[in-house]
Amino acid sequence: MAQPQEETVLYLVPTPIGNLEDITLRAIRVLKEVDVILAEDTRTSGKLLNHLGIEKRMHSHHLHNEHKAVAHLVERLKKGEKMALISDAGTPGISDPGFLLVRACVQEGIKLECLPGATAFVPALVKSGFSTDRFTFEGFLPVKKGRQTRLQSLAQEERTMIFYESPHRVVKTLEQFKEVFGPERQASVSREISKMFEETLNGTLAELVEIFATKAIKGEFVVVVDGFSKK
Repeated sequence: MAQPQEETVLYLVPTPIGNLEDITLRAIRVLKEVDVILAEDTRTSGKLLNHLGIEKRMHSHHLHNEHKAVAHLVERLKKGEKMALISDAGTPGISDPGFLLVRACVQEGIKLECLPGATAFVPALVKSGFSTDRFTFEGFLPVKKGRQTRLQSLAQEERTMIFYESPHRVVKTLEQFKEVFGPERQASVSREISKMFEETLNGTLAELVEIFATKAIKGEFVVVVDGFSKK
C-alpha cells in the first residue's frame, strides 16, 4: 500500500445547489488557496467564482473526460499540486464526477479531504417525514437497460428510498413507482431545493402521479419513497 501524504492536496468542495449563500466559509477559503479548481462545467463554476470574487485557474473535469484525466491528475497531485474538485451543484461524487479520482487517490495514498456542505437528498429526506433512521440512496435509475430489474429489486425494500430524477422523466418515473410499489405507497417529491421556487409535495404515489400529470414540470427533482411495510 502506498504511504499516505502528510499534507492534503485534493479537496472535494460542495457548491450551492440553489441559494449561493449555502456555501461555507471554509469552502471559500479552500477555493482561494488551491492551485487549480477542477470543475464539471467551467462556465457554471465561473459564475460562482465571480460571485465570490475568486480568480483561479480552472480545468474541466466531467463524466466524459474523467477516465482519461485521472492518471495525469494523480501524477500532479503526487508532486504536491493542490486542487479543489467541484461539481455544478452539490457534493462531488454524489451523482456527479469525482468517484474515479477519489478512488485513485486512496489507492495511491494521496491525502484528500471532503468538506461538508450542500447536497440535495438530505433536505428532501428530512422534509419527507419518512424514517431517517435507515434509508437507501438510489440516485438516478438506469434510463433503459436494467431499470425494471432495479425497481423490482426495491419493491419490498423496508428502508426509505431516495431517487434523483430529471424534469422530463419525473412523471414516467412516478408512474413506474406506482406500478411497482403500489398506488397507496406514500412518497414525497421535492424540486428546486434551496431555490426561490422550492416546493415539496407529499401524498400517495397515485395522488402524486395525478398532480404532476397536469403540472408544469421544471427544475431538478428528488423523490423520496416510504419503505415497504408488511402491514
